[in-house]
Amino acid sequence: MDLLKHIGKVVFPYGLIAPSMMIFLIFMIYPILYMIYLSFQKWNMLSDKVFIGVQNYDKLFVDPDFYQVMITTVKFMVGTVSVSVVLALLLALYLNQNTAINRFLQGVIFAPYIVSLVSIAFIFMWMMDSDLGLLNYILNLLHLPTVRWLEDPKVAIYALVLVNIWKGVGYYTIIFISAFQSIPPYLYEAAKLDKSNRYRTFFKITLPMISPTLFFITLTGIIGGLKVFETINIMTMGSNNTNTLVYSLYQYGFSFHKIGYASAIGVVLMVIIGTVTFFYFNTLSKRVHYR
Repeated sequence: MDLLKHIGKVVFPYGLIAPSMMIFLIFMIYPILYMIYLSFQKWNMLSDKVFIGVQNYDKLFVDPDFYQVMITTVKFMVGTVSVSVVLALLLALYLNQNTAINRFLQGVIFAPYIVSLVSIAFIFMWMMDSDLGLLNYILNLLHLPTVRWLEDPKVAIYALVLVNIWKGVGYYTIIFISAFQSIPPYLYEAAKLDKSNRYRTFFKITLPMISPTLFFITLTGIIGGLKVFETINIMTMGSNNTNTLVYSLYQYGFSFHKIGYASAIGVVLMVIIGTVTFFYFNTLSKRVHYR
């Protein structure tokens, strides 16, 4: 009897987490392993799979279009993350006071985050239309030259960055405000006693205290920027120098039916995200101040 109780105590915790682990294995681990398996195959979903070794990777790494796609993806990620984080930080500093108008403004800037990205993309497609768009209409009123927002290869990727910033900056702002309000007030009182100016207080107290939040937001923003798909798919379909890694994967997999090649792109993307995350944690996590 004692042995059965002991076995029950050991097995019971694992039984509680078993459903979650099964879901994780089926919907996370298995697809990753199957994608790696497919990356060594030649398959169009109609014929039988043919093992071709690393040929998909050989083709991928000598394809100049792949490197252009990577550059475009990095441009999108860096532009979105850098501007969103800085702008959200400034907005959070401005809206940090708990007043009625600030609470209203917080709701206003957060609203785009809960709106479907499909709806936002279609609205911005109209606003950025070269002939009938609102943005060019405003530029005409100001007697400024119009811009081919989504047609000019030099401008299109930055127009998409603008869309993603507009959607996500409110979410980041609310998180920063929550981080500001969790800072103990006595730290600011001590800074006042020491006659510390506003900028010194921000860089010596506020910024270190919100560093875990800043760390989290930046990391999730980097991963999200590298995985961008919906904005590209709806607004440009990868044209005008806006093709990214995930959209390229989608094209090869579901338009060209090169499943093995698309899987190779997916594996490379997974390695890039894993490497970036690893180095980000190892280089910056030591500078994060945890209370």
